[in-house]
Amino acid sequence: MITYEQLVVLHAIVTEGTFRGAAERLNKSQSAISHMLKKLENQIDIILLSREEYRPTLTPAGEVFYRQATRVMQQMKELNIVAKNLNAKQEPEVFLAVTATFPFKPVLEIIGTIRDRFPATHVRLSRESMGGPIERLLRNDADIIIATMDGVPVDQVEALSFAQVTIMPVAHPDFEPARSSHMKTVSEMQSYTQVVVADSSSGEFAQSRDLLPGGLRWTVSDFAAKKEILLAKLGWGGIPTHMIEDELAQGALVALNVEGYETRQSHLFQMRKRDKDVGIVAQSIWEQLSQKA
Repeated sequence: MITYEQLVVLHAIVTEGTFRGAAERLNKSQSAISHMLKKLENQIDIILLSREEYRPTLTPAGEVFYRQATRVMQQMKELNIVAKNLNAKQEPEVFLAVTATFPFKPVLEIIGTIRDRFPATHVRLSRESMGGPIERLLRNDADIIIATMDGVPVDQVEALSFAQVTIMPVAHPDFEPARSSHMKTVSEMQSYTQVVVADSSSGEFAQSRDLLPGGLRWTVSDFAAKKEILLAKLGWGGIPTHMIEDELAQGALVALNVEGYETRQSHLFQMRKRDKDVGIVAQSIWEQLSQKA
């Protein structure tokens, strides 16, 4: 009979890329890892991994088996969560990290219902930029994040599509490049200050988007400061449209036509780590976020 532990070993070898890496991840000896995989292959009479190269690779049959194995592992995780939560007490704290481009209101509505159901749990809510959310998640600081999939190791993270945010390059109508509607080239824009929001990660997961090459640049801590600078006619930059609806309607900010910087859609996901235990409150938040998506 195939065991769950055997599937975990196979998953570790595939995701780590080596038997040694799998052994270190699972805190087992390399020989034990090799033995468990060989036993699994003998049981099902299928060679799952080719050992011909330095790094083991899935055979064609192994790829089919592995796809199904990952589904079984996910189902087992969900079953364990159900079993754990049936007798679980609520955890003392849950941490959510939300990208700065997404409005807080939909999340706060969920937090409000959670507060009423689980009053003993302290909910921490953090606004993060660029690589900040994924850094917090992978370092086990955050239980759930809402962010883009940029730089996310998909084998370590469970992700569900959550929302789309529209990012528009804008400036004050009296800002020089905004006075005409023709497309400005990159070289034309290099003499005008681009205002960008700083990455809140510490560096390992740093990201950068929509940066004008070779241009003047100011870096600020958040979008509120960025909007103030743009309204003061001191620069230009991309801002989520939900943050500037009034300014766009009143003409206080206008869209810019810049080469390579058209209005774009940012696809956001709700994410949590696959190998982290999920408490009853975090699971409830996850399910309610899924319904909001």
